Amino acid sequence: MDCPRCLALMTEETLQGHLGRPLVIDLCYPCQAFWFDSHESLRLSPASTLKLFRLIGERIARSQPSGSGAGRCPRCHTTLRPTVDMQRNTRFEYLRCPDGHGRWTTFYSFLREKDFIRPLSPEQLDRLRQNVQSVDCSNCGAPIDLTRATSCGRCGSPLSMLDMARAEQLVAQLQKADRPDSPVDPSLPSRLAATRRQVHAAFDSFERDDRWRGDVTSAGLVGAGLKSLARWFHSLG
Repeated sequence: MDCPRCLALMTEETLQGHLGRPLVIDLCYPCQAFWFDSHESLRLSPASTLKLFRLIGERIARSQPSGSGAGRCPRCHTTLRPTVDMQRNTRFEYLRCPDGHGRWTTFYSFLREKDFIRPLSPEQLDRLRQNVQSVDCSNCGAPIDLTRATSCGRCGSPLSMLDMARAEQLVAQLQKADRPDSPVDPSLPSRLAATRRQVHAAFDSFERDDRWRGDVTSAGLVGAGLKSLARWFHSLG
């Protein structure tokens, strides 16, 4: 399948749905986006949701500002419609087929939908400004001048980072849900908490942490957190 926005060939990933039914998800790494056929994102099993988080973390890159066109549905070629939706108190956006064939959503919006992203605190913004003058928006890729703004002038997204506390909670829940008949590793909560502390420690000592600074430069603030989470996934084997 070609990406509805950039027309590059998308990468297929076969995942497990509920009741063991396979799902084929299409990913566009240049656009940092998914195509979900109708209701596919709701049918992902816990293990498949974990796999998507890992894939995002391993392949996250600096977002590139997209063109102005909405693109066309890869199933029926109808022009996709920009859509704003709500998950609890979090707004997220995507492009949907008006005929119900599916939706194109960025990695960033997928993470917002799953409540994985939160704005930086004033203290974190101050520390960030002490070390960098500009960062790329995690949503659209446009540069944000930290001396003048705390949100993206192009798409309006606030400076945000991965909510590792939420990641810790959700991943533990997904691990447990995916193994209902198996004991949960008793070290899982402490290991996730350690990852969260490492992410926050890296942010607090930004100027002394070369890996964190490199991750922010290459993938943005949200991407840096995702890379840390992906390293944790990798450590699980």
